[in-house]
Amino acid sequence: MSYLDRDGVSIYYEQRGAGPSVLLSHGYSASARMWQGQMEALSDNYHVIAWDMRGHDRSDSPDDPSLYSHEATIHDMAAVLDACGVGRAIIAGLSLGGFMSLAFHLAHPSRTEALMLFDTGPGYKKDDGRAGWNKLADSMAAAYEKKGLAAAGVSAE
Repeated sequence: MSYLDRDGVSIYYEQRGAGPSVLLSHGYSASARMWQGQMEALSDNYHVIAWDMRGHDRSDSPDDPSLYSHEATIHDMAAVLDACGVGRAIIAGLSLGGFMSLAFHLAHPSRTEALMLFDTGPGYKKDDGRAGWNKLADSMAAAYEKKGLAAAGVSAE
């Protein structure tokens, strides 16, 4: 387990294996833990890196909303690659992680060897769809604040 500091925000990442590098980014309300099976399967032939986005699992969850943005996440991804000594990698993600992987590629095409997007949309074209998603996300956040992992049906044990 490794952490890096991004302007006072601790970002968790782990790496395994050797070979071409693959950066795996998780979906909303998930974590690097979702990639354990892939890390085990791929680490014989690849340098596999998984990380927790800020606000998720083992990374810090700052109270200041201004510390969360697409730009901050893109910089976090670059910092994780830098911490792992990787200049160029296969960039992969599921759902939110896929959206951010695409954003990373657009910001850093020279650091992207290949791009793998799973169950990922391009964002919302209509305001009402985005507003509905934001309302759901806000209610989920409130439930996590109140009940912790029990809000997701997960035992804290």
